[in-house]
Amino acid sequence: MGMATTSPSFSLQHCNPLKTSSFPASPSKPFTEVIQFHVLFRTKTLTKAQAQTQAQEGHAGVGEAAYQIKRLQNGSDIRGVALEGEKGRAVDLTPQAVHAIAESFGDWVIDGLGRTGESHSGALARISVGRDPRISGPTLSVAVFAGLGLAGCSVFDMGLATTPACYMSTLLTSFAYNASIMMTASHLPYTRNGLKFFTPKGGLTSTEVEEICDRAARKYANRVGRGWPTLKPVPTTRVDFMSSYAQHLCNIIKERINHPLHYDTPLLGFKIMVNAGNGSGGFFTWDVLEKLGADTTGSLNLEPDGMFPNHIPNPGDKVAMSLTRSAVLEQGGHLGIVFDTDVDRSGVVDDKGNTINGDRLIALMATIVLREFPGTTIVTDARTSVALTRFITSKGGHHCLYRVGYRNVIDKGVQLNKDGIETHLMMETTGHGALKENHFLDDGAYMVVKIIIEMVRMRLAGSEEGIGSLIQELEDPLESIELRMNVITPPQQAKEKGAEAVDTLKKYIEEGHLKGWELDSCGNCWVSEGCLVDSNDTPAAIDAHMFRAKVCDEEGVQHGWIHIRQSVHNPNIALIMQSSVPCGGQSMAKILRDKFLLGSGVDKILDISQVDSYARKGSVS
Repeated sequence: MGMATTSPSFSLQHCNPLKTSSFPASPSKPFTEVIQFHVLFRTKTLTKAQAQTQAQEGHAGVGEAAYQIKRLQNGSDIRGVALEGEKGRAVDLTPQAVHAIAESFGDWVIDGLGRTGESHSGALARISVGRDPRISGPTLSVAVFAGLGLAGCSVFDMGLATTPACYMSTLLTSFAYNASIMMTASHLPYTRNGLKFFTPKGGLTSTEVEEICDRAARKYANRVGRGWPTLKPVPTTRVDFMSSYAQHLCNIIKERINHPLHYDTPLLGFKIMVNAGNGSGGFFTWDVLEKLGADTTGSLNLEPDGMFPNHIPNPGDKVAMSLTRSAVLEQGGHLGIVFDTDVDRSGVVDDKGNTINGDRLIALMATIVLREFPGTTIVTDARTSVALTRFITSKGGHHCLYRVGYRNVIDKGVQLNKDGIETHLMMETTGHGALKENHFLDDGAYMVVKIIIEMVRMRLAGSEEGIGSLIQELEDPLESIELRMNVITPPQQAKEKGAEAVDTLKKYIEEGHLKGWELDSCGNCWVSEGCLVDSNDTPAAIDAHMFRAKVCDEEGVQHGWIHIRQSVHNPNIALIMQSSVPCGGQSMAKILRDKFLLGSGVDKILDISQVDSYARKGSVS
């Protein structure tokens, strides 16, 4: 009989909590609770022949293991399937993968502190960790804690939190952590989860996340072949940061309204309903609105529930907005608020029941910001309407359309300010909105704070109008259509083939094959070639395949536009068309199908059924 050997497997175990510092020493110091976690190294007995076979298979699987980590990158985030239940999708965001990524982030933070001279001998990086209520959160949190601990970091567990709060935990003086991780997959199904990373400088860029994934891929691949490490217990300090963050928002509202009669309760007399979608946003109702005097009767789905039983927590979701609209009208409310799961996005409903999201939300925020900063530039993604550009211009602002991706939009605003171009607002049509005054952070709660302050100021100035009156002049596009084309190649080729299809269409337009179609730009803007390529002195690297083209009639008058981009979430291409003339969208779909998709042969790698259906019937059904 051959000699026996051992094969490693990975297991996370949550130890019994060891509580210390049960009471806060002072109001300025956070309550702490030390909880210990450890990783178990388990073995099973193998024969020599089994061990040799496993070693060969492990060597062959190293490349695949590295690919498994790298494909979890989603721009500046990490996202994957954490639970079984999705048809056609296997679990890929495993505790092992999360452990390797968290350890690599810890290494990256410590390396950065060393380069800047912020660390000293024996010091640890202090990293906070928050999560949304997804049911995979507790298990994956243990993997994050263990990975950070292995890197040599001190870990501070914020528990249920929001993405903006995680970033603010690196700034507020009582905490001021070196970095933070938020565990969330935003509005995606309960089966998904992910990681977002922050330092005091802001959210990490796609390039920085790619560097961390490269490190994690090497660690993960090595462990597939050699086994998972045995770790000592990791001391984890529990902190109540959300109370401090909520108080921070309360202080902003009180100070900026400066109510002449009741300074501490400036929202007395206002009925405001919140729909948190069973995500992390319920705190805004209890710890902000009610403490400031608002009546929140009729609020919806405030209790965290990681199964999201009522609707998708998403301000772009029609069900979420419809339920909130009904609550506002039934209660005679002044404002309805919809948050996404991790509260980095929001939408609102005015007192008349009008839903304000997408272009309307950008217009509302632009109006508020331009009152405070006349002539400022506003950066949006390139999916906004021509009418929105006219609206911003009519208010005295400048509109820069830029590539899709909230991180792209925010980074563009940061760069413009560095270049001396005053830019106070950066927003995506999805509801991500960042303000220069708030550290360029996309914070759904802070955006709502700005809207609430404006609403109260209007009342104090004697106006009986609701917040929706500020955007009455904004015109809606006559037609707005969104279609999808799935990439029908093997999964590992989907990204490459999708990019190839987008670039081929761009070339078709540049070469004049589609009459009346032209890559878009914003007049004297510094972004060209379909609102994609920077022409300033500090061009950003192109990180995604997309562009926008304007569509004109035979006289050269623009009547619509088309935006095409490769999805970063799934193997498909998103196509958005807007038209100011009847049946303009159907006409564009016919030209796209006949002159490009069929004419170029791209239909061999794309499922064009939605485009074909819209070209034939003017609908997808």
